[in-house]
Amino acid sequence: MQLGLFVVVVFLSSMDLTGGSKVVKGKRQRRISTELSQGCARGCDLCSEFNGCLRCSPKLFILLERNDIRQIGICLPSCPLGYFGLRNTDMNKCIKCKIENCESCFSRNFCTKCKEGLYLHKGRCYVTCPEGYSAANGTMECSSPAQCEMSEWGPWGPCSKKRKLCGFKKGNEDRTRRILQAPSGDVSLCPATTEVRRCTVQKSQCPEGKRKKKEEQGKQDNTNGNRNRKDTKDAKSGTKKRKSKQRGAVAPTTSASPAQ
Repeated sequence: MQLGLFVVVVFLSSMDLTGGSKVVKGKRQRRISTELSQGCARGCDLCSEFNGCLRCSPKLFILLERNDIRQIGICLPSCPLGYFGLRNTDMNKCIKCKIENCESCFSRNFCTKCKEGLYLHKGRCYVTCPEGYSAANGTMECSSPAQCEMSEWGPWGPCSKKRKLCGFKKGNEDRTRRILQAPSGDVSLCPATTEVRRCTVQKSQCPEGKRKKKEEQGKQDNTNGNRNRKDTKDAKSGTKKRKSKQRGAVAPTTSASPAQ
């Protein structure tokens, strides 16, 4: 009889202890939850005094800053330099760039801005642009490939041949353009600044050629005229000489006197 009563008392005591422990545990959890939620910064849904924010609002990013042996979480609308934003359904996080000499990145392996004095090329940072590339428009970004900035072509020049503008039928004409900007100042990397093509013109006598030809024609005419006049004069002189000779050759006729 006494043994049965002892068993009943022990059972009831154990029930009271179990219920009491559940109550104590529930009170402790409520106290911890209250401690986590009280005093959170704006935009932080869950925080603790020791680690700062633990969960940010859906539109914000959580950034973990190291302070000695602790990591303190803060909520930001965008990630600072050296970090990129990674959005998740659970929580948005700021992840540190892992690219060497990178100041700002788009993703874990793609840099968008290098540290001062370095050139950006395809998401990486270099001391100089790779071969065949150059800094574009005075920036620290390597353009692909190296390009020259050229002016528009000028008008075609007159058709000429051996620096003459007349006296021929087929010749050449050219046009030019200027180099406005050369990669790294090296104009040898730029295309040609002069273009030449064949041209055809209606063959015409040069003005000086016409004048010279007229002068030569005039001289020839004068020479021919002088020669003709000389020939005429010589012909007249020959006629006179022949007439004189003819008169000298005819002896005077005298009548013969009869013999006595």
